[in-house]
Parts: sequence; structure tokens; C-alpha cells
Amino acid sequence: MAETKDHQAVFAPWEDPNEAPLIRFRGVTKKFGTFTAIHDVSLDIYRKEFFALLGPSGCGKTTLMRLLAGFETPTEGQIELDGHDIAPVPPNQRAVNMMFQSYALFPHLSVWENIAFGLKREGMAKDKIGDRVTEMLRLTRLEQFGRRKPHQISGGQRQRVALARSLAKAPKLLLLDEPLGALDKKLREETQFELMDIQEKTGTTFVIVTHDQEEAMTVASRVAVMDAGVLKQVATPSQIYENPNSVYVAGFIGDVTILQGRARKDGERYLVDWAEGQPPLVTHSGVEIGPGETCHYAIRPEKVEIHKDRPDDDNVLHGKVIDIGYLGNISTYHVELANGQIIRAQSFNTERSTRQAFTWEDEVWVNWTDRCGILLAG
Repeated sequence: MAETKDHQAVFAPWEDPNEAPLIRFRGVTKKFGTFTAIHDVSLDIYRKEFFALLGPSGCGKTTLMRLLAGFETPTEGQIELDGHDIAPVPPNQRAVNMMFQSYALFPHLSVWENIAFGLKREGMAKDKIGDRVTEMLRLTRLEQFGRRKPHQISGGQRQRVALARSLAKAPKLLLLDEPLGALDKKLREETQFELMDIQEKTGTTFVIVTHDQEEAMTVASRVAVMDAGVLKQVATPSQIYENPNSVYVAGFIGDVTILQGRARKDGERYLVDWAEGQPPLVTHSGVEIGPGETCHYAIRPEKVEIHKDRPDDDNVLHGKVIDIGYLGNISTYHVELANGQIIRAQSFNTERSTRQAFTWEDEVWVNWTDRCGILLAG
């Protein structure tokens, strides 16, 4: 366990060299004919993690999950669960359960019977089944719905029934395949926090597959960003967002403006020459950029301030407001610079007003500090 400055324990087993992973992918490749769905993936996932596999459709995240579940076998490499090679273990004998997007509830069975189904198949004693189902109903706040059929409850409640059924057998690992995809935005956001609460209470390791960046960033202890069967970065949500390791990850996670240029050292800082007639951008970075090498500079809109008058600071650019996105709590301004580049800036709407601070065609200045941008090699 890592510790914060006030000595409170922080969950970060991946930082502890003495902590053994629950799941270990070792050089795993999966091919379907001539198509490589997963290429040489090595990855450790630890006990009690809520781990997210994130990426666009076709990136390989679902194939990784199916390999864990036993529905596919690796073409190359090895997958271990709790230190044991699981390749020869059939899906129904793995200490793994899977929750599908469709929930796959039995429509003719009650909520109670759906949760009990797997326990009965295992031959658990009736009194123990009753105790376990009651425990699962309490955990998922479904006590009053035990006698109802799936069609008599809401989508969010059906999602919790599927979760309760998946957890009833106390698996070491629960796989969640786009579990919230069928829910509307508000319910999905509420259910994300319910999932986090249940995962923390049970201590079960969760691995979720999602293409929803916000969902992954909300629920996960760590996120693996994938593209074309390759792991691009594995890190905590804050590290992925604030310190992406590539242009791909920076562009995939959240909203960002990415500029191409060439960086040169200026003492402890870099100066990035990115457009003729525009001042160089000033940044601090641990990334080493060689003289004359092409680089990319990423800046997120919430880091960018917008002003009517020119501020006295680094990274000050002049432009014109060409578009405005009003989202209630924030407004996003699209500012076009003289060279045609668009910079997005956000401001919080802290006062109750229907008037925007800036409007279309306004001449404005945007700026950010030298520690807000992200310098990326290549």
C-alpha cells in the first residue's frame, strides 16, 4: 500500500513490488486466421482492483476479456489466475464470472430465483442458498423486489439483479462487458457509483470493458487504453488524463487541442515552435526532445483561460470566438487564431445569468501557464 502525506493508506498494489498480481498476461497474442486481435500483451491486474479495458470498437478489449473468461484461447503466451495457468481450465470451472450487457436474466424466474440459479446448479444447501441470496439482495438494495419478475422492474434494477447473480458464487474475478450500455445517461452515472460501492464492499476484483471514457475514468482504479490489439498505456485515471504517454492516448481521453511543432531547450523549460507568426509555447516537461525533433503539444480546454484584454503571462495567443458550447455549468469557447488553428477554452458559469461573458466574433486572448500543457515526443 502506498501512503499519502497524512499517512492514510492509498490503494495502489501495483506500486508494491511484494504484491503478487491476481491476473497476469504474459506475451499474449490472439489471432483469428491472418487477423491479429491481440498482439504481445503483458499485463498485471491485482486483487480488489476495479480495472478498466478502454478503447474504440475493434481494439481488442473484448477479446482480452473473452480470453480471461475462457471463451477464447491464446495463440501465443500465457494467462495466469492467482499464479496458475488457466489455459487448460474450462470456463465453467474457472473462479471467474461474467456479466453481459444484455444481463441475460431468465424472464420466467423471479429476481430471487435468478440470483439463486447458479447456486442451485452448484448443489449448495437450500438454507445456505437462502442466506446468500438474501445477502446479495441486501448488497444491491433489491430486498423489496425479490418476488418480482425481470419485466416488472426498471433497467437499473435489472442491472443490479445481474450483478447480484454474478457475485452470488463469490468469484475471485468478475468480468463486466459494457454493463451500463443499455442505461440512459443519468441512470448510468448513478449506477457507476453503485458499482464502485459494491465492488469495494465485496472486495471482488472487477474488470470492465467499455468504450466510454467517462465511465472508465469514474469507476476504475487503473485504466488500460487499447488500440489495434496493443496496450498503449496502463495507469490510474489521473495519470492517463494528466500525463498521457502518446498522442493517441492524449487524443482519445477527454477533450484536447494537439499542436505539432519542434521543441528546443531553454534552461529548465522547453520552447515549442509550432506556427509561423505565433509566439513559441513555453512548457516544463520530463520528456526528452532532441534538437530539431518533431514533437506534439497537448492542452486541455479547462486549462485555457479566455480574456478580453491581453494578460501578462506566457502562452498568450490572440484570436476570435467562432463557436460556443453551453453546458450549464461550463461554457466552451472555440477560438480561431490568425493562422486558422482552433484553441478551445472553458470557463465555469459561476453566476446565474443567461448572458455569456463572450459571444460570437469577439476578439479575445487565450492563455495558460507553462505547467498546463503536455509535451509528447514524435
